[in-house]
Amino acid sequence: MNTWHLEVLVSDDWREALEKELVPFAFGERAYGDLGADVIEVGPGPGLTTDLFRTELSRLTAIELDPDLADTLRERLEGTNVEVVEADATDMPFEDQRLTGAVCFTMLHHVPTAELQDELLAEVCRVLAPGGLLVASDTVGNDDLAAFHVDDVYNPVDPDGLAHRLRAAGFDEVDVRSNGSDWAAQARRPA
Repeated sequence: MNTWHLEVLVSDDWREALEKELVPFAFGERAYGDLGADVIEVGPGPGLTTDLFRTELSRLTAIELDPDLADTLRERLEGTNVEVVEADATDMPFEDQRLTGAVCFTMLHHVPTAELQDELLAEVCRVLAPGGLLVASDTVGNDDLAAFHVDDVYNPVDPDGLAHRLRAAGFDEVDVRSNGSDWAAQARRPA
């Protein structure tokens, strides 16, 4: 991520947007507890979403590709209920059906191709136990966000095709919503 982007992702304004808008929009009527007791967060970046989820969940595993972000997050959250794993979410180092739930917030647009995004979604499905819930959210692509990602990966997910992609990755009970600027998805690994 470029420096400006990282600065935004650790700001109080971003924390407030997550707490008051993005996370409530993604969860809708669901409670954090619907994710179960052993949850994975895919692509936490600097970890503001991690901070929100760790206070509500029994156990949280955060998988982060960027070594610097993973190290910083690991050091900051040492001694908490969060395990930070530096790894590629398209090839997770976890056994099948290990986790009860998954969250993925505003990071899929950083995955460079649709094929890799689909691999990531399939990996999330693989590591979820039967009935495991995925709650995901990201922004709808636009020119302003593309400019914000200069010298950075920007590959937004079209919410119109996301339900099909989630089903192809192995999920069912798929629900995708968009409010024009953001999309939210909920899906389950079949029981």
